[in-house]
Amino acid sequence: MNNNNNNQSSSPPTTPKSKPNSESESETPSLNYYHPSPSRPIYSDRFIPSRSASNFALFGLSPPPDGPHSSSSSANYTALLRNALFGSDLGFIPPNTPEKNNFPVTTTATTPTPVSRNIFRFKSQTRQSLHSLSPFGVDDNLPVVTHRPAKAPRIVPRSPYKVLDAPALQDDFYLNLVDWSSHNVLAVDWAIVYIYSMPLAVTQLCDLGVDDTVCSVGWAHQGTSLAIGTSDGKVQIWDVLRCKRVRSMEGHRSRVGALAWSSSMLSSGSRDKSVLQRDPRAQQDFVSKLNGHKSEVCGLKWSHDNRELASGGNDNRLFVWNQHSTQPVLKYCEHTAAVKAIAWSPHLYGLLASGGGTADRCIRFWNTTTNSHLNCVDTGSQVCNLVWSKNGNELVSTHGYSQNQIIVWRYPSMSKLATLTGHTYRVLYLAISPDGQTIVTGAGDETLRFWNAFPSPKSQGEQHWSIIVWKNTYTLISFDGREVIVVVGYVL
Repeated sequence: MNNNNNNQSSSPPTTPKSKPNSESESETPSLNYYHPSPSRPIYSDRFIPSRSASNFALFGLSPPPDGPHSSSSSANYTALLRNALFGSDLGFIPPNTPEKNNFPVTTTATTPTPVSRNIFRFKSQTRQSLHSLSPFGVDDNLPVVTHRPAKAPRIVPRSPYKVLDAPALQDDFYLNLVDWSSHNVLAVDWAIVYIYSMPLAVTQLCDLGVDDTVCSVGWAHQGTSLAIGTSDGKVQIWDVLRCKRVRSMEGHRSRVGALAWSSSMLSSGSRDKSVLQRDPRAQQDFVSKLNGHKSEVCGLKWSHDNRELASGGNDNRLFVWNQHSTQPVLKYCEHTAAVKAIAWSPHLYGLLASGGGTADRCIRFWNTTTNSHLNCVDTGSQVCNLVWSKNGNELVSTHGYSQNQIIVWRYPSMSKLATLTGHTYRVLYLAISPDGQTIVTGAGDETLRFWNAFPSPKSQGEQHWSIIVWKNTYTLISFDGREVIVVVGYVL
């Protein structure tokens, strides 16, 4: 009895179980439980690459070293990549930021050191250097990377390559007497309208006589029709191929000092404070009238997509109209002098530049998409004209009182690339060539000056590249002045 009692106390009671079918158990895995292997790492539902699970032997590559030299090897590659992207003369190092303390800890003989393989970490904000936006730091002792040398900064010639006499060219801020067509023909008015077929062939187009004068000229987009605004409020359209006037339209009560073509419409601004929208295909002289300015309209420009019209006036106002509005949809009143200089950027949608007269002297930038004022630059002189480069993010401004200069700007930094001088009167007239490289300026000193102000399209598209070969990988970096492309691959 004692033995039986001892056996019962030492062995707990068991419940009989049916013997499972070993064959079915081996073929049908359990769907209720997952038993991970203790030798395999466990990953979450987000895919985060982990080199610890990479099969380097499958690609014939050697795995990254795990010894103390792995961190220095990675630092060397980072230094090479950093040098290729940003150069070796930036002279800054990345700031040290404390890590969170909830990572696994590996102990050494002295103090524990936090170790983590997480990609995304929370770091406390620290004081950073000016160049800390770079993803890499910079060290003074960097390896040399072989790459194509960067192109030297562009040099803008300080002298015009051609100067033409323009007798009786009027010194009137509110007129627009020079325009350059898409067929490389220059229209200039000094009492008589002349057209220059470049490189140089002069043809007299029209003479309005002593009772009327030309106040503005403007080429249609196709380059064969020229609009002329006159002092008696008329707008004439001429066929330059036949040297024949095809139409004369009325509607204004005073001189027409501003003209602007869209793809199908012709807009005219007058001293009578109105803007008339004209369709040369229609029978009536104008299809709509835009009212809003309280003084003479001296600046008009259509956007490059022909959806918005900007108008500037002697009332210090800049208005933006759409295709169908008769009232301005946007009003900008920050200028303190007449707004004649207006230019739409061909590179950024909705970017509009405007310049004010003698009492203002500022170039202002607007985003018409968000209705916001972006920037203001005091030029120190009356702003007479603005034009954007077709081949790069640059623009030119011409000035009057008191310096009579021409300035080439880099946008958006608005740093001066060049200041061109030579005119002795206000530089009231400005036009750009069809290829976007040359500008022509006119002034009351009765001269036309031709400048190589902007780069060619080819120079803007040149590729610069660098290549880094490091162990089993290569990195190719290509940039053309607008974008950077980085390609990383394995060397098999």
